[in-house]
Amino acid sequence: MSQEHSQKYSTLSRPRSEFATREAYLEHELQVMSPRRWRPNLPMRDYRFEWEDLVPGMAATIGKIVMVAAVVGAFAAPLGLSSEFVIENVRFELLIAAVLFVILISGFLNPSANLAGTHGPLLPLVPLIVASGGHPMALGLLIGGLGFILGITKGGSLLAKLTSNGVCGGLLLYLGFIGITGQVQKLFTWAESFDMGYLAFVVLIATILMYAWLEHIKKRWLAIPLGAGMAAIIALAMGAPFEFSTSPGIPNMNPAYWWGEDTGWKLGLPDWSHFVAVLPFAVLAVSMWSPDFLGHQVFQKLSYPKNTKRVHMDIDDTMMTASTRQAVGSLLGGGNITSSWGTYIIPASIARRPIPAGAIVTGVLCIVAAFWGYPMDLAVWPPVLSVALLVGVFLPLMEAGMQMTREGKTAQSAAMVVISSVLVNPVFGWSLTLLLDNLGLVGCKDRAEKLGKAGRWIIPGIAFVVLCIVMAIIGMFPGVPALVDTFN
Repeated sequence: MSQEHSQKYSTLSRPRSEFATREAYLEHELQVMSPRRWRPNLPMRDYRFEWEDLVPGMAATIGKIVMVAAVVGAFAAPLGLSSEFVIENVRFELLIAAVLFVILISGFLNPSANLAGTHGPLLPLVPLIVASGGHPMALGLLIGGLGFILGITKGGSLLAKLTSNGVCGGLLLYLGFIGITGQVQKLFTWAESFDMGYLAFVVLIATILMYAWLEHIKKRWLAIPLGAGMAAIIALAMGAPFEFSTSPGIPNMNPAYWWGEDTGWKLGLPDWSHFVAVLPFAVLAVSMWSPDFLGHQVFQKLSYPKNTKRVHMDIDDTMMTASTRQAVGSLLGGGNITSSWGTYIIPASIARRPIPAGAIVTGVLCIVAAFWGYPMDLAVWPPVLSVALLVGVFLPLMEAGMQMTREGKTAQSAAMVVISSVLVNPVFGWSLTLLLDNLGLVGCKDRAEKLGKAGRWIIPGIAFVVLCIVMAIIGMFPGVPALVDTFN
């Protein structure tokens, strides 16, 4: 079967010169590819490299540096660890992700699995995890174990199938809007810190005009490199402060150093109490995966042409890959919390590129950034970072959400997701609306009637109750104290 797949691609793939437009060529490449799950996929035999692969590669590398730095920094601050520790651990994490998983798994063994990235929505809870007596290794191992069970039992794809267009569209709208407002605020905060608030306004206006122009000429996939470059040039031309401070080097790659009593994290190895302390957070982290992974898969489906199902991201394979990456990274000494890599899959979908080629490009860029050091400074510079995330992730999420809520009664479910997410968080909004939508109380009643008992209320009901119990234990409901005093 694998030989037939390989022969099919090599037979059906045609050179660019045979197509009237490059878009037609890229769409044809997606339609004739047949990735092989957990078997070798080789460049030129099973897929090709195109210069469009640089777009998701650049966006993913920028996003990875920023998100891992944010997570490790959130752990390091309450533990009293220095900024030098954070940089060292981020460099180590870039190598772990790039060599062991991005290139090996998504680029070679299973191109149906999206890259294992960073769990952004859990970031605000990291200080609480530390205050509750949590240990980074204990948290990582539990997330890895629970996530692998969910993936191997196909629980992630089951929950995705039970999620209607209205619920998923509302989730995308909320995540897109929250992301846009957050980046705009961060950019203005940065510019106002040196009394040049108008610089943020100029950069954002230029970004809007650039994005509209790219949309007009159907080159939206260029938004990340053009936007990031334009933002850097404008900021430098207007006198914004910037300097390179991270020098080339190799991070310490000895796990014994990272988990020593007096070195690295200075925490030693975790005991049973650490696992008990982080269990609710691990359950919550894995529960966030289904709506997160679903949003990425849906965006990919909306961006790709017809007859490309074979190259769509597989939710369960991505969960198993992310879980394994989480457990291995934590054992080795990394501080990352893993999820599906949104800053890769969204730009890759816009550029109409499959997962494997861009994955290898991303892995190479991450290795270069980890060793060279200087690209890390540029990637986390606020104008470059904010504009790249705005045009490469959050604006496309908003657009996809609007596309999914244009027909029927999907707007009802979408509105319910948004208001519930604002009230508590996206996990609560997704699980509550999933239950109400499948019961037929909101959204399309005809769809609800076609679901069996398990799909209508048993599975959504269990998911909602379990998540509410976990959130109540931790104290995530506004105005309601945590059920367990340790988390207050």
